[in-house]
Amino acid sequence: MTDIDPTTFATMDPAEFAATVKKLSDKEINEIMGGEHRQSILDAIFDRFPVLFNADKAQGADARVNWRITGGPGGTDDTYAVVVKDGACTVEKSPTEEPKTSIMLGPAEFAKLITGSGNPTMMVMMGKIKARGDLGAAMAFQNWFDTPKG
Repeated sequence: MTDIDPTTFATMDPAEFAATVKKLSDKEINEIMGGEHRQSILDAIFDRFPVLFNADKAQGADARVNWRITGGPGGTDDTYAVVVKDGACTVEKSPTEEPKTSIMLGPAEFAKLITGSGNPTMMVMMGKIKARGDLGAAMAFQNWFDTPKG
């Protein structure tokens, strides 16, 4: 493993996180995200969605996107919903409502996707990302946020 301290992931700003993800191998990301710091890292990432949301870019958008991240401790998954509606963005942990779009992916793919250091089209074609529902909303989704790229 690298000398990266996973306890700092949850407190990194988005640009730092993107740069760190770019340096890590898939194996390293999966190990970190499969360990004891997973929950704090995922919570910190999803807490940033409303902060990075750009309402001007999402005018008229109405989408509920469920993110199911696999590879947790003991084979567990975590699901979050990012809801964009009426010019606002909210996040729900362990959502119960039916999403417009559902995305399932492993920790490394998730980290690379949200930091722009991975190619989403290739990840879908290789079966590393599974998407169901309104794929147009999934494709537009990434443009609604001002996220630093790795």
